[in-house]
Amino acid sequence: MIIEPSGASCGATVRGLDLCRDISPSLAEEIRKAWLKHRVLAFADQSMDDDALERFTLAMGGFGEDPFFDPIPEREHIAAILREPDETAPLFAENWHSDWSFLARPPSGTCLLAIEIPPVGGDTLFADQIAAFAALPEERKSHLRTLTAIHSAQLAYAPDGTYGEKDSGRSMAIRPDESARETYSHPLIQRHPETGEEAIYSTLGYIIGIEGMEQVEAIQLLTQLAQWQARDEFVYRHRWEPDMLVMWDNRSVLHKATGGYEGHRRELHRTTIAAAA
Repeated sequence: MIIEPSGASCGATVRGLDLCRDISPSLAEEIRKAWLKHRVLAFADQSMDDDALERFTLAMGGFGEDPFFDPIPEREHIAAILREPDETAPLFAENWHSDWSFLARPPSGTCLLAIEIPPVGGDTLFADQIAAFAALPEERKSHLRTLTAIHSAQLAYAPDGTYGEKDSGRSMAIRPDESARETYSHPLIQRHPETGEEAIYSTLGYIIGIEGMEQVEAIQLLTQLAQWQARDEFVYRHRWEPDMLVMWDNRSVLHKATGGYEGHRRELHRTTIAAAA
């Protein structure tokens, strides 16, 4: 197992493993330690199929909930992140977010397996939220620790949301639903349950307010904070390769998609890693 750090605030490439094989408990522990350290791991040169992706996800903590995606045929826990070459719908997931932060028990991580990678574009950006919090002045940290954020999927997955009834011509199997209007509150600053490190948890979009704060004031605070969260010094740009699996920690990083591959097909298979017990 060879680990090559990205040189950015987070991220590393792992070589020398064959994840098509069963993953022993000792190897799973070794991978998890590297994951917690680097927050984003890219496993290069993998010839994985969907069975191997599922086995890997189970070894990393089991399947989490995917409330607004239809799975691919004959699979319960795998969704396709897909864009056809002639698609004109807005890019999926082009805003910073932590996956499913609006759930009562958000997932610990996400896996993406490269199925078809375009020759250009399609990078994924990751923003290290442990580093972002650590770089704040102490007075600012103390204030943010007192805040509780209100999370909801309504802006994205409600029938009138971004991916709702007016969204047309999209290849992905997204299923908007009224349940997206539900809200759950989580501390804005959270201690990582496995490392104890403090991180800013999620950002505008899935956070729609702050408990006990007027909406105008809350959105102003969240907007300013979002700019800080995505500063260049906290961001790792991941460039995809064929036969690559990427796993990231939703508790410590934000991520977002980028385009630049118009006219090319792009497909990745996604699983969600359940919240730690």
